Amino acid sequence: MQKVKLENEKLEITVNIHGAELSSIREKKNDTQYLWNADPKYWNRSSPVLFPFVGGVKDKVYRHEGVEYPMNQHGFARDMDFDLLSQTENEVWFALDATEETKKVYPFDFHLEIGYHLEENAVKVMWKVENTNDKTMYFSIGAHPAFFCPVREGEKQSDDYIAFRKADGTVPESFTNTIFGQGGMVTTEKKKYGLQEGILPITENLFDGDALVIENHQVQRVALMDSDKKEYLAVEFNAPLVGIWSPPKKHAPFVCIEPWYGRCDSEVFDGELKDREWGNTLEAGETFEAEYRVVVLA
Repeated sequence: MQKVKLENEKLEITVNIHGAELSSIREKKNDTQYLWNADPKYWNRSSPVLFPFVGGVKDKVYRHEGVEYPMNQHGFARDMDFDLLSQTENEVWFALDATEETKKVYPFDFHLEIGYHLEENAVKVMWKVENTNDKTMYFSIGAHPAFFCPVREGEKQSDDYIAFRKADGTVPESFTNTIFGQGGMVTTEKKKYGLQEGILPITENLFDGDALVIENHQVQRVALMDSDKKEYLAVEFNAPLVGIWSPPKKHAPFVCIEPWYGRCDSEVFDGELKDREWGNTLEAGETFEAEYRVVVLA
């Protein structure tokens, strides 16, 4: 699999051409790997890009202008080869365009660019979505990076913690989770999680019900903490939603922190593509841009 490598004094990252997927974040001083290694025993991906859907559509079918289209979970970009657009010492860009095959399941022309930029101890991930149609386009986009948790050998994940902060940097007292139901859809039920100084323990059963789905800009920074409650990695974002996930009941040694512009359907959803909650709209010729940062705190 063709890969691109970037490095600076503190970090070295690797990105696969396939899916434009980040596959390694290595801190050089201590030779520590922070990004999950895609071991298929638990999950065979590291950081897939979710486009043009985040999550699943109800019954694996969605409707647009009265026509039904099949769609797998998280769209198709993660399973396609991107073109390498440009590369410098500390930044790389990849691109993907619609094909006749993609238009069979997603009836839009698009131009998608994914960029990675190294800035000291952080990786900035950048997205550009251009509507190259002469009509309105509807889409979602999201991240799915998985980070080793625990990051130190010999420790248990259930000894670690997750720390949350709001957009203004203050610590929330709680957050509200939208609960998953059957078939990868969310329900209309909510569950409130109380936090101690913004911190949530990672209990052995935290992910038994699938991902935590935190909507409505409740938090804009999520960090992983070791057993000493020391932050070792943080994800910072402006996205309206974030998912926190580890494979249910597998005790996998990683946790995903996933900024989303979109999410899966609700169990009660019965509308068209334009009606999906948290979806995004682009008029002809418009471009959507967003970014998030992964900060290594070693």
